[in-house]
Amino acid sequence: MNRWLWVLICTVSGLLLLFGGLLVPAYLRAVDVSVIRNAGRNTPGLVAQGLALVDQQNVGVASLFLAAARNEDISGWQKLGLAVSTAVQQHPNWLVWGNDAGLQRVFREDSPASEPFTEFIIRQKNRERALDLMQVSPNPAVQELLRCRDLTTVLFPPSSSASGQTFDAAVSICGLLVAEGRFSSGLGDAISKLATTANHGGNSRPLEMILMDLMSLGQRFNWDQLVAFTGRIEDAETLHSLADQVRDSGSQLPVLFTGVVLSGKPREMARYLTDFDQTGLTGLGACLQYGAGGVAELLGRDRLVYRTGYRHPLALGLSQQIPRLAIALKWLAYLASGFLLAMALHFARPAVSSLERPLQVRGFHLVRETLFALGFLLVVLLLSEPFLAQDTRKEQFAFRLHVPMTGNVVLAGFTRAHPTVMNNIILLTLLLFFVLQGLLYVACLVKLAEIRRQSVAPRIKLRLLENEDHLFDAGLYLGFVGTIISLILVSMGVIHFSLMAAYSSTSFGIIFVCVFKIFNLRPTRRKLLLEAEAADTTRSA
Repeated sequence: MNRWLWVLICTVSGLLLLFGGLLVPAYLRAVDVSVIRNAGRNTPGLVAQGLALVDQQNVGVASLFLAAARNEDISGWQKLGLAVSTAVQQHPNWLVWGNDAGLQRVFREDSPASEPFTEFIIRQKNRERALDLMQVSPNPAVQELLRCRDLTTVLFPPSSSASGQTFDAAVSICGLLVAEGRFSSGLGDAISKLATTANHGGNSRPLEMILMDLMSLGQRFNWDQLVAFTGRIEDAETLHSLADQVRDSGSQLPVLFTGVVLSGKPREMARYLTDFDQTGLTGLGACLQYGAGGVAELLGRDRLVYRTGYRHPLALGLSQQIPRLAIALKWLAYLASGFLLAMALHFARPAVSSLERPLQVRGFHLVRETLFALGFLLVVLLLSEPFLAQDTRKEQFAFRLHVPMTGNVVLAGFTRAHPTVMNNIILLTLLLFFVLQGLLYVACLVKLAEIRRQSVAPRIKLRLLENEDHLFDAGLYLGFVGTIISLILVSMGVIHFSLMAAYSSTSFGIIFVCVFKIFNLRPTRRKLLLEAEAADTTRSA
């Protein structure tokens, strides 16, 4: 009865620890949606920010907030839609120009709401008005941009050529943003330095890349939206990354735009989307309902979003405040759970007979249970950790900028895609096989040490070693099984084919078994043989 009581205690305790670990919302490559929700409490929400934008006359920005709220079915989007519709009916120009009354007076026309700013500024009369406005600007950076029209350009056709309206339009977009003070100090200073360098005989390509990015953004945003999107970008690298993401976003453009404006962290957004691409945009859309705080928490974690069920408030708070400690405690709970379950199996074993009592060595069962706990931890992590095999984005492709009225296509440079030999799935498979073989190798070492310490004659120990041959060869069997399972999964289309992943299991098995038999088992057998011969000689004498 005492033995079965311990079985019950260890089993229940182990299962409770396992369940408790699963309740901790802390992961290696994901952030739980409950953490995002908790971080978004008492922070400005998307709909509230959209209504504030309408009050500030930034109806163009509010319209994209509305599109994102509608796409994600965020509560209250109907109220925002009514406010945007009312503002557009009463003040149509707010949709295009926002609260920039100065530019509205300069261009003296109502641009259609659906017309992007690049298509608006490429028209000759609008381009000429923009250049005239830049001519009278006292800003030195604006004057440097105007002098760039005399450059022999690399990416754009020169301004003096038949297709020069493309470069003039790009200069106009950038010049208007600089003249109106719409850039951050970091990006504004960078543009000024690049323009000065190009005008003094330096390379004009970096400046042209910025102009290309602004022109690409202008093909998707009107003036009000372009100002809001670029206003907090601090450097050219972030601008280029976000412009690339905007080109690839497709129908999720409102989500990307809203995330950048709502969070106010374009650099973190660029890093996040570079890491996770379309999957990241999906997670970003799911987090918009939790407001600015939720989006900022997602970007700060730089992890994919994972949806689960109930979470304990204490575990939730710990996961948000000290995520590394939460992960450590979670893994410790899994490890202790595996150890207790192994202890339950140990207590459930029947009592040994009197013949086997000399073979019992105190304390060795604790080592075996620890090894079981490590294997249990590995299995639970593989089953419970989300996105372990998720590949980050590695490839960037060329884009072509189609500008109306130019009659040509401008190539904005590209980065070649380099195929990778090792991806996350292959690395994870290699790690799994290596750890399993390592645990089995340690188990064989423990068994070898246990036999050496048993209270029996050396010749009996030799026979016991022979009895463990199948255990000592288990690494080979595990290796063959791993390779066969990998090939079966490949044939079923569950995983992509990889000879490295498939045959690594067998390779690790051969290596570990050879190391054990040559460097561990062979010396022990030699020593026992000598001890057995010495004992026989003593008895004969």
